[in-house]
Amino acid sequence: MSKAYLIATVAAVCVMMVAASVQAKPVIGQPAPQFTLEDHNGKSVSLADFKGKIVVLEWWNEGCPVCARHARAGTMKKLVNTYADKGVVLLAINSTASCTNESNRKAAEQFSLNYPILNDSKGDVGRAYDARTTPHMYVIDKNGVLVYMGAIDDDPGGNKKEVVNYVARALDELLAGKPVSTPETRPYGCSVKYAR
Repeated sequence: MSKAYLIATVAAVCVMMVAASVQAKPVIGQPAPQFTLEDHNGKSVSLADFKGKIVVLEWWNEGCPVCARHARAGTMKKLVNTYADKGVVLLAINSTASCTNESNRKAAEQFSLNYPILNDSKGDVGRAYDARTTPHMYVIDKNGVLVYMGAIDDDPGGNKKEVVNYVARALDELLAGKPVSTPETRPYGCSVKYAR
């Protein structure tokens, strides 16, 4: 075997390995990436547990002022209270490298959250969803298909009087048997603090 052939073979294998390791970004209309994570009480939670339900994912970091603003305003708690009896589940996911179940539990208590915070400190799930901000919102329909991703609403500064809640609108449309009219928006908030 020639040295040139060996170098070419090694290079080709490296290119294939890099290509395989690059995760595809989530696509509206395609199945949402599956995951299993622990919640803030140490319970294992899988997306598959909610088959037949609409699932809302919120990327979360208690140290992010935007997440804290929405938590204090009860934005997500209102979603839970409004849609829980309609088969909608809300899960927060914390992809912050330093998060622990304990820090998530304390945050849930501090902000009186009525939904679980899942620990993704390795960042695998966040990267699979291409989550870039906290919050970054995703809506998955009853068939496990991603139908919305982006901002919670159209009020990044938190000072509008009339706010369009994109997630609530998507849920209302889904529950009415309609397609989501705005399937993608630009998320806002703090950057996700992934492990390096």
